[in-house]
Amino acid sequence: MEFNFLPVNTYIVWDETGEAAVIDPGCFYPGETEQLAAFIRDNGLDVKLLLNTHLHFDHVFGNTFVEETYRVKAHANDLDMPWIKSMSRRLAVFGINYEGQVSPILPENVLREGDTVSFGNTTFHVLHVPGHSPGSIVFLNREQGCVFTGDVIFQGSYGRTDFPDGNHEALMTGIRTKLLTLPESTTVYPGHGPATDIKHEKIFY
Repeated sequence: MEFNFLPVNTYIVWDETGEAAVIDPGCFYPGETEQLAAFIRDNGLDVKLLLNTHLHFDHVFGNTFVEETYRVKAHANDLDMPWIKSMSRRLAVFGINYEGQVSPILPENVLREGDTVSFGNTTFHVLHVPGHSPGSIVFLNREQGCVFTGDVIFQGSYGRTDFPDGNHEALMTGIRTKLLTLPESTTVYPGHGPATDIKHEKIFY
């Protein structure tokens, strides 16, 4: 699903058990949270995980709704915590008044390189690929041959690094060593825009 004004890809991932994970809930406008909830309800899903690829505001607008509705706590890398703590100020730069609150990531929900998270019969392996943000992580499922990359990599492009805490060299290194080394058939589900695959993305690096 695409949510908010940027727009962000919000993913609901589930398997044959009916258990599910929500990745980067970007719900901002009225009705977007109901759209998300209706899909989960209509498909009989049981949300077990809330995962954030990074904590830029466009990817976390719906965090509090998901946490409170499904009684889960967000998982992310703690290096992006400053984005949560200063969310209102950062939004004000864009002329946006956001009345909601996004719950801080609790220590037990911190994900780092090499960690895994699971729901049902599905396991995601966590890869830390900083550069777009210090705490950018991607979620790799080797069994299904897919990876959820947030704003690390898009179809034919990559995340901007001109934010104060961005790092272009780190991003390029991470993409080349951690993503482009995956099997070429691996499907890439990015934070914005259409899906792609590793074979296609190797053309650009």
